[in-house]
Amino acid sequence: MGLARAGAAAVVVLLCGSATVVAGPLIFVGLVVPHIARLIVGPDHRWLLPYSALLAPVLLLVSDIVGRVIVWPGEVQVGIVTAALGSIPFIWLVRRRETAEL
Repeated sequence: MGLARAGAAAVVVLLCGSATVVAGPLIFVGLVVPHIARLIVGPDHRWLLPYSALLAPVLLLVSDIVGRVIVWPGEVQVGIVTAALGSIPFIWLVRRRETAEL
């Protein structure tokens, strides 16, 4: 059972990574923001969609500001900073113990 779970997790990680590579790094926002919004408002979709619609541009704005400030006078691409900032809650979600069983 543990081997099947590890294999399924590896497949999910590879599929998410390949989808991000194909679609572009900014699409990573679509993967991360709904999960962050769910942490804030819970599973109620009446609030989840509006919070996701507000948090996505906030994440991009913060990523753009960090990318411009981090390497002065140059800048880091917003996709790289978005992936770096968005990967923190995404990894936390994957490592969480109370996730649903496969």
